[in-house]
Amino acid sequence: MKHHIVVITGAGISAESGLSTFRDSGGLWEQVRLEDVATPDAFERDPERVLSFYNRRRRQLQDAEPNDAHRGLAELEERYRVSVVTQNVDDLHERAGSSNVLHLHGKLTQARGAAHPEPVYEIGYRDINPGDTCERGTPLRPNVVWFGEEVPIMGPAAETVATADHLLVIGTSLQVYPAAGLVSLAEPGIPVTVIDPAAVEAVPGAHAIRKTATEGLREWIDRLGDT
Repeated sequence: MKHHIVVITGAGISAESGLSTFRDSGGLWEQVRLEDVATPDAFERDPERVLSFYNRRRRQLQDAEPNDAHRGLAELEERYRVSVVTQNVDDLHERAGSSNVLHLHGKLTQARGAAHPEPVYEIGYRDINPGDTCERGTPLRPNVVWFGEEVPIMGPAAETVATADHLLVIGTSLQVYPAAGLVSLAEPGIPVTVIDPAAVEAVPGAHAIRKTATEGLREWIDRLGDT
């Protein structure tokens, strides 16, 4: 069996591709209130506003390209078994070539009915317009996990982290639960590395690389090759 590297990624890994983060200075939640665009109540209250917000993000994603951190993780698959558990709703990991990606918070490039989690539609970078419905007749919404909703793939994500030989955390503050709790599910004693310019001591015993995703991953891969 190949050495299993599990990578938990957040908004910081996609920031270098030009996609806005959420909590940093100038991030998305300084530009718009999450209560207005990222809750089921917001969609029920003002679906046009919510759809417009995600349509803009989808167009921004279409113009973005994977960066060296995305590509570096994909290239690791040549030597290791690599699983990516991402909090991001973009598709940059897949476009870089990663073959095993779990999206905790859903994907911008998918849609679903407001009242039904299934079926899920692949919409690419097209807009969802007010009045669009799923085949079961309910309004179409982005297939993303909003605040107050359960994370449907927490089970598979937890199982993946529990089988890691090395856990790598990139570009996330580890402040959002339940995703932040995944780190504690790794087997005791395995190497854990956190790559983030503002890496906090959120993971006891973890090695912190306080650099950007691309710089930090390059350093980590170089050190991995020496072990």
